[in-house]
Parts: sequence; structure tokens; C-alpha cells
Amino acid sequence: MIFISHRGNIDGPHPGLENSPKHINKAINTGFDVEIDVWYLDGKFILGHDSPQYEIDGKFLLNSNLWCHAKNIEALNNMLSIGAHCFWHQEDFVTLTSKGFIWTYPGVDLTHRSICVLPELFSYSKIECAGICSDEITRYRREICDKNNSI
Repeated sequence: MIFISHRGNIDGPHPGLENSPKHINKAINTGFDVEIDVWYLDGKFILGHDSPQYEIDGKFLLNSNLWCHAKNIEALNNMLSIGAHCFWHQEDFVTLTSKGFIWTYPGVDLTHRSICVLPELFSYSKIECAGICSDEITRYRREICDKNNSI
């Protein structure tokens, strides 16, 4: 199971910290992958959800623990050009990442290739998938590891 921090959050939403390089690196150093929001404007990669906030070097995006959500078409095109793991979606039920995972909107049926996004927003009877992306990813890792250790 892949455990993915949503925008660097590991124990609930922290809007003032989300997508900041420091918040992202903290989640990675805690042992999680991280979904980040990436813009490309004026020849530069910039992190931020609703708007560009944190300018970064393209090399930052090549970290194997990152799942890069393109916020504009230029970001998607340029991330594909440098080989970053990336995807684009708005309100699609699913989208395919550049590494072949199915990024799955909350509440949509899951497959063995799916990343279950924000399961806290939808009550799944059973989560069987490749990974989970959540603001509360520490809780999901603990619950799943505890369940697997009790079997």
C-alpha cells in the first residue's frame, strides 16, 4: 500500500502550510509520498493550490516520492518533458498518472491500480487499492498496518 500525504498534510489539513517545500519535505522525511499542486508560469515551476505561491527548481519535482498534480496545461507539458511523476484532473472521476496509476475521485469505485483520494470524504466499506492520498495519512497508515499485523 502506498501512503500519500495530500499537499504535505499528515495529521489533518494545514492550509497555511500546504504545498510549501518545508511541509512537503517534512512529510517525505516521515516516510510518506506527497501529492503536490504544480503551476508553470513564465518558464518557472511554482507550487500552490488555488494560486502559485512557492517557486521551485524543476529538479525538486523529480523526487520519486512526489505525485505532481498539474494546475495548468503548461505544468503538465513541462513536467512530462522533465520526467516528473504527474497527472492532470479537474473533476474527472479518474485520471491516469504518468506512471500508470488511476487517480480516483472520492467515492468512485476502486481497482488494484487506484489511488483512493481523500477517503475521509466518502464512506468506503472496504479500501482495496494501490494507495491512499489523505490529509490524515498517518491515521490510515496506522489503521492498515495495525489491521495487517493482527491477521
